Amino acid sequence: MAQPVSQQAKQGFRLGIYVFKDAEVVDFAAPYGVLSVARRYDPELDVFLIADSNRPVQAQAGFTVLPNYCFNDAPAMDAFLIPGGFGTRQEMHNRRLFSYIEGLPKATLLTSVCTGSWIYARMGLLDGLSATNRKEPDRIESSSLGMVPIDRLAKLAPACRVSRARLVDSGRVVTAGGIAAGMEMGFHLLRRAGYAEDWIADIARTMEYKAAYDLYQRDVEYAVPKPSGAVGSANP
Repeated sequence: MAQPVSQQAKQGFRLGIYVFKDAEVVDFAAPYGVLSVARRYDPELDVFLIADSNRPVQAQAGFTVLPNYCFNDAPAMDAFLIPGGFGTRQEMHNRRLFSYIEGLPKATLLTSVCTGSWIYARMGLLDGLSATNRKEPDRIESSSLGMVPIDRLAKLAPACRVSRARLVDSGRVVTAGGIAAGMEMGFHLLRRAGYAEDWIADIARTMEYKAAYDLYQRDVEYAVPKPSGAVGSANP
């Protein structure tokens, strides 16, 4: 059974996950699933989907979801997550999304899974920070017709220190690497919310993910944000 919630845990931590056309299903379903299981032990936790409008959204492979909120609803949240997927190529030009992100309170964590970090790169939010992206390309990305996602991140954000860690915590901005790294993002957000390590580990055990959790817990880079114009990181 999960251990008691840490006294430092933020009560009612809320994660909003952005969904858009051709978003990668596992990218948003994995962190959603982690918080869904965690809610069994702390019902104050909340996770929801948010989209540009209150209409069904077709993610990759025709998987269709109904968002809980749209931008105009302006739901309160402690963390905002952008998944990756083929659709990020269009979202990099979505000015409504940019405006929405820019309007979020400074206390709101900006997080991403896989190529979702391209959005923050395009907005200049990774300048002077460390971040990561997917390192294993598909067949097109590995050919002369494409580019490995983590290399494209470096091109989009030349002032960012690109890391190969599975997850990078740069303070307000937290990025996760490959598609399945959304699991680690979910666990890490519980950590950022102040939950005890043994409590989080017990959530992983409940999900029969404990072995992977123990392994990937060592593949997290804590990067200290640098002043504007500086590039680099440090592990405390």
